Amino acid sequence: MIPSNITLILTLSLLIWGSPFVAKFVRIPIPPVEIILGSVFAYIGLVSHNQYFDLIAEVGFLYLMFLAGMEVDLKQITKSPKNVIQKAILFITFMSLFSIALGMIFRLNMITIISMPLISIGLLASLSKTYGKDQPWLKLAFIAGVLGEIVSIAALTIFDAASTTGFNIELVIKIGYLLVFIISVYLVYKLLNLLFWWFPELKNILVPKLDTSDQDIRLAMALFFILIAVMLSLELELALGAFIAGIAISAFFHHEKKLGEKMSSLGFGFLVPIFFLHVGASFDLKSLMVEGVVSGALLITTLMILSRILAAVVLKKISGSRDALLVALSLSMPLTLLVAVATIGYETKLLDLLSYYQLILASIFEILISMTVIKVLHSRRKED
Repeated sequence: MIPSNITLILTLSLLIWGSPFVAKFVRIPIPPVEIILGSVFAYIGLVSHNQYFDLIAEVGFLYLMFLAGMEVDLKQITKSPKNVIQKAILFITFMSLFSIALGMIFRLNMITIISMPLISIGLLASLSKTYGKDQPWLKLAFIAGVLGEIVSIAALTIFDAASTTGFNIELVIKIGYLLVFIISVYLVYKLLNLLFWWFPELKNILVPKLDTSDQDIRLAMALFFILIAVMLSLELELALGAFIAGIAISAFFHHEKKLGEKMSSLGFGFLVPIFFLHVGASFDLKSLMVEGVVSGALLITTLMILSRILAAVVLKKISGSRDALLVALSLSMPLTLLVAVATIGYETKLLDLLSYYQLILASIFEILISMTVIKVLHSRRKED
């Protein structure tokens, strides 16, 4: 009898290696294929949860947020025309209003309504790798997504604190920590900008062009774990620390083009697939037989995508209707934050099991639908 740990290692190894072939065969993007494979192999008993799998999957999630941060070009965002920033803010505002209004019309669970306006740009890193970061709609999606991500992670942090401590002085203190952290990051960014302006050679010392000791990767990973440690000490959302670490690397060491490729290869070749497989393994396929799970998940998926498409009308004048639709779809996949809210809500008994399964399944449906439609729209755009 083969020990379960060995079976898990062998299965995960084969799934990580084989998922691109399956994705190519079924013509579906790799992330949803990995989620489906994780769920199927968990159902037949070849993938099971243990502390090491859970830990590496958590690191994979944080690394995905780190890669998403590395895709953010702060100079491009800060130099963007005012009307683009204003339209992005309008998009986020209208999307939130539409999400909440639709959730209330269909009388969804309060936690479900709270989770519907969430935006996560983790999967934008995957789209950027597939279609290229120079796509106009991806640039616009990153601008709107970064603003939405920061608001969403702040909301998740407050929700997490409120669900564990309640609305009391502890919650106020945590919100204070969050504000102080964000202000500190901004001040450090300005200070480093000034420092590198006066001493530009520092960049080459920290990340040398002729590097035989992988100093660039060591610096990136050090910053990644340092900011996670800071968030741990402040008891704030770790994803925010990982995301800011990625932004910092992009902001100060953009001169080293190969660094992004190196970090991306490590992530999408190993850590990120394990996270997607873990998400799939967390969903019990037997729950599909429970009445209301599939229909409820489809309703949540439809409402979340619809709210973003309706809000994307404000983006039409920037780069056209098709790009606006692509932006809406690319920001319709808040997988990581949706799973986080569902888990927190269920563990604190603010969410029943049916609603929990609906949210998890909805997060999977959103990826399947959005990525497939994006692929179709993008291929048609090439033909045009």
